[in-house]
Amino acid sequence: MTDSIFAKIIKKQIPADIVYEDDLCLAFRDMNPQAPVHVLLVPKKPLDMLTSAQEEDQTLLGHLLLAAGTIARQLKIDGAFRLVINNGEESGQSVFHVHLHILAGRPFRWPPG
Repeated sequence: MTDSIFAKIIKKQIPADIVYEDDLCLAFRDMNPQAPVHVLLVPKKPLDMLTSAQEEDQTLLGHLLLAAGTIARQLKIDGAFRLVINNGEESGQSVFHVHLHILAGRPFRWPPG
C-alpha cells in the first residue's frame, strides 16, 4: 500500500484538525464534511480495506469502535451519531486506508445512501 493521505496525516506530514489520538489510532475532522460533525477515525496500522483485515486485526478493529464511543462522548454527540465504513470504490471509498466516518449534528435517513 502506498502512503495515502491518511498515512501522511498519521505521520504529521500533512496538518489536520486532530480531535483524538492514542497508540493505535488517530481521529481528525473531515475536510469535506457531510454533517455538522464529521470526524474520520483511522488506524495507525495501514489496512487498505476492511476486507483486507486478518484475525490478528480483531483487537484493533474492536479498539476503533471503542475509540469512536470515546470521541462521541468527548464531542458531546454520544446521544446520536452514525458510523460509516466504506469498503471498495463502488461503496464510496476514495482513500484506501480503512477509516470510520463519525457523523452527527443532523437527521439521518434510512436506508442510507
